Amino acid sequence: MVELTTLKKWIELFAKEVTENKETLNKLDSDIGDGDHGSNMVRGVTAVKEKIDGSEYDNLSDFFKDVGMTLVSKVGGASGPLYGSAFISMAKVAKDSDDLAELIEAGLEGIQKRGKAESGEKTMIDEWAPVLEAIKGNTLTSEVIQESLQKTKDMKATKGRASYLGDRSVGHLDAGAQSSAYLFETLLEAGVVNG
Repeated sequence: MVELTTLKKWIELFAKEVTENKETLNKLDSDIGDGDHGSNMVRGVTAVKEKIDGSEYDNLSDFFKDVGMTLVSKVGGASGPLYGSAFISMAKVAKDSDDLAELIEAGLEGIQKRGKAESGEKTMIDEWAPVLEAIKGNTLTSEVIQESLQKTKDMKATKGRASYLGDRSVGHLDAGAQSSAYLFETLLEAGVVNG
């Protein structure tokens, strides 16, 4: 069971983490993408923070919907629709469930539906899928998050802009997996996960 106040804290911490690591995300993205993932994400999380700071929520669904819709409208590139789809999918499930595993699973399915990607293709899914399994097994730790992130380094990208590089994409972390790692690190920090 997740609480609204904790979720708000989570998203605020995520916004702070993304903002502080904007250049890291841009650098990762410039290695195998177009170099703007950090800038795009900062624009999105800043808008999300303004939106949720100025709104009152009495249910999880409306909260997630606002987060998702704001990300879709404010984040450029592929990450806006992908992160937006995740939170909008969570909003739908949140009408009937406040179980974290079910919410994250809905988010992952939303990303997969929008991005048509599977595990092992060097995308944010390679962060979301292992984290979901850990949440289901009540074993989510910072180590799990970092381990799945590091695994993207050895993968060859077959989806998104990085896929144009083929074998040259190997040896680089995926920027979307890195921003997703920030998302889940702050999930732990906010105390949303009962460890």
